[in-house]
Amino acid sequence: MNMRRRNFLSSAALALTGMAGCSREKPAEPSAAANSPGDGKAGEIKTGGSRMIPIDGGKYRVWTKRVGRGDIKVLTLHGGPGASHEYFECFEDFLPQNGIEFYYYDQLDSFNSDHPDDPKLWTMERFTDEVEQVRSALGLENFILYGQSWGGMLAIEYALKYPRHLRSVVISNMVASIPAYLKRVNEIRKAFPPETVRVMEKYEAKKQYEAPEYQKVIFEELYTKYLCRAVPWPEPVERTFRHLNQKIYNYMQGPNEFVVTGTFKDWDRTADLKNIKTRALLMSAKYDEMDADEIRRMAASMPNARAVISDKGSHLTMWDDQDWYFRELIPFLKES
Repeated sequence: MNMRRRNFLSSAALALTGMAGCSREKPAEPSAAANSPGDGKAGEIKTGGSRMIPIDGGKYRVWTKRVGRGDIKVLTLHGGPGASHEYFECFEDFLPQNGIEFYYYDQLDSFNSDHPDDPKLWTMERFTDEVEQVRSALGLENFILYGQSWGGMLAIEYALKYPRHLRSVVISNMVASIPAYLKRVNEIRKAFPPETVRVMEKYEAKKQYEAPEYQKVIFEELYTKYLCRAVPWPEPVERTFRHLNQKIYNYMQGPNEFVVTGTFKDWDRTADLKNIKTRALLMSAKYDEMDADEIRRMAASMPNARAVISDKGSHLTMWDDQDWYFRELIPFLKES
């Protein structure tokens, strides 16, 4: 992998971060009732399931797409903040075949959605309410909310604020607090070779987080071992990082996963987990950036939850322990 690719991939952090200002084509706006062939009224434009949804009183739009058809309906929340739906594309090989209908959704300021680029909009509260606006527009009732990484944070917030709409919730690769996350990544850091730690401390002292030498050790020591262990990285994962919005990530989280200075640095819902009565599945892995024991404690704190831990996956378990991941996920979705 050349250094240029390393530089942008290693800018990724805990919750799937990335480059800001990348070029992309915006999807055409479909009609309000647009869905896949066979849906809607005669003469309406078909869009293969894609739909732009107005939010915040019509000021902005976010992109969604339905995949498959079934009575079981799942809304996905991607990582970041600032990533995209693209690294969920492997779901297409597993969920529709099991009668599960799921929805991609790029959050505001993420790839296919509008980019107002306004930090006042980048709050946990507004993003949680955005999820509810998307749910309402899609007409989802008694649905399953799936959140991965940063999306898992949103899933926790949504389950606390809007439980009446939920059939169940999946919290994948996310703990209930940033302090718990930091404890884990600092333990990972302490296990790095001494020379690696010295290089990191050298550039962190100068706040030179984009230095090639710093980026190189972060990529080689962290991302290939704790973010995604698949070799090579799957194309949808690489594509996700090409389309990431680093600016929103830096604002909410910080320069990288070891330096947490953003607006959600004090986020902690540990004491509130007992209030999530919705049936829940918590998923993690031995090599995740999230601590497996903390995931188990979370499940024990929730009235109707269980935890499952992969023994060989990492943060993107749906890619580096794929058979295990969907063997655990699909029965939960079908039994919910």
